[in-house]
Amino acid sequence: MLYSLYEASFYAATPLRAAARITRDFWSSPLNPARDSDIGRRLYANADLFANLTRRYGKPDWGIDTIEIDGQPVRVRLEEVWSSPWCKLTHFARDMADMRRAGRRTREPAVLIAAPLSGHYATLLRGTVEAFLQDHEVYITEWTNARDVPMMEGRFDFHDYIDHIREMLRVLGPRPHVVAVCQPGPPVLAAAALMAEDGEECRPGSMTFMGSPIDARLSPTVTNKLAEERPFTWFQTTMIDTVPPPHPGMGRRVYPGFVQLASFMSMNAAKHEEAHQRYLRQLMDGDGDGAEQHLTFYDEYLSVLDLTEEFYLQTVDVVFQRHLLPKGELEHRGRLVRPELITDISLLTVEGENDDISGIGQTQAAHDLCSGLPADFKQDYVQPKVGHYGVFNGARFRDEIYPRVRSVIWTAEMALAREPANAARPKRIKAA
Repeated sequence: MLYSLYEASFYAATPLRAAARITRDFWSSPLNPARDSDIGRRLYANADLFANLTRRYGKPDWGIDTIEIDGQPVRVRLEEVWSSPWCKLTHFARDMADMRRAGRRTREPAVLIAAPLSGHYATLLRGTVEAFLQDHEVYITEWTNARDVPMMEGRFDFHDYIDHIREMLRVLGPRPHVVAVCQPGPPVLAAAALMAEDGEECRPGSMTFMGSPIDARLSPTVTNKLAEERPFTWFQTTMIDTVPPPHPGMGRRVYPGFVQLASFMSMNAAKHEEAHQRYLRQLMDGDGDGAEQHLTFYDEYLSVLDLTEEFYLQTVDVVFQRHLLPKGELEHRGRLVRPELITDISLLTVEGENDDISGIGQTQAAHDLCSGLPADFKQDYVQPKVGHYGVFNGARFRDEIYPRVRSVIWTAEMALAREPANAARPKRIKAA
């Protein structure tokens, strides 16, 4: 029913959307002598806003062709280095000739950025990637829109996510570094714990959790309270729908991305309304720069993807209702996940003072779970005056958070370089 209503509303608005586009093009045409009149700018602005609000938003481009490192432009090429029907691992390969001109002559640490699978595309982390490219070989998880995966590819659940993280860390080679942004915190910690227990040489050298619900019982937010107050059956019957044709995944049961988007926007409805009113004024006043910033943000924010039914419901159950990981009860493929067996992976947790998605303490909980880590392997940081988005993007992330993450990664990297050669392949750690 959800998808039917969504599709019906989109197609019902098609004639109006087409009329709005014609109006917008007419009043923005350089051949129209009245385009700079007050009425012309008003008609153009309203038509443009309507056309943008009612269109569909596809997966945005990364738009990272070059970055500046130490004042030197460095070309960047996107490479797919591993893939499954559910995810591709993208490497932002920096041109080595340009890197040498910038004074960088040695390979820098490999970092896997685990992007959230929570409704938005990985491109939401564009600013995060650009920051890490200054000092690292950056890889990121690009999760597939579930409605684009044919039924013949089977299921994808919470435990498949853990397996994907483990496999991608192996692709990166010995002791890579992993940064989990928001939702991936619990499965990434579980993957690291399993790899540590098995003594895998590709277990992380460091792990950073940013605004992650490691223990959602602490400082519960509106999102956490909703998950706890509603019975599990409510999520099954209310939030799940079937993908209709002509999508490749037709027949698949999913948590639609537009439902997640509606939830996010309803939490800050007044803020979004004010932003669109400001956009109207900017268009009518001829403020092209301000209008462009608005479009850039909402082109990303309104681009959403679907999650499989099994992944979404298991996440609700495991992370937000039964809290299995912090209670020491999470099992993966018949094995108990034991973060206390992690003994040599540096840990950094980052939280935002005003985070209304993952409250203060939820990410810090990783320190108690990783009780086998020495104190000097652990760091915690709470960024003042930022909300959830500011933990991984924006000026304060670039200037105050990223330098701390970089320090942890490079300190761990130097410690790993000092390890004796026979420490590269540790034996399996036996459970107590």
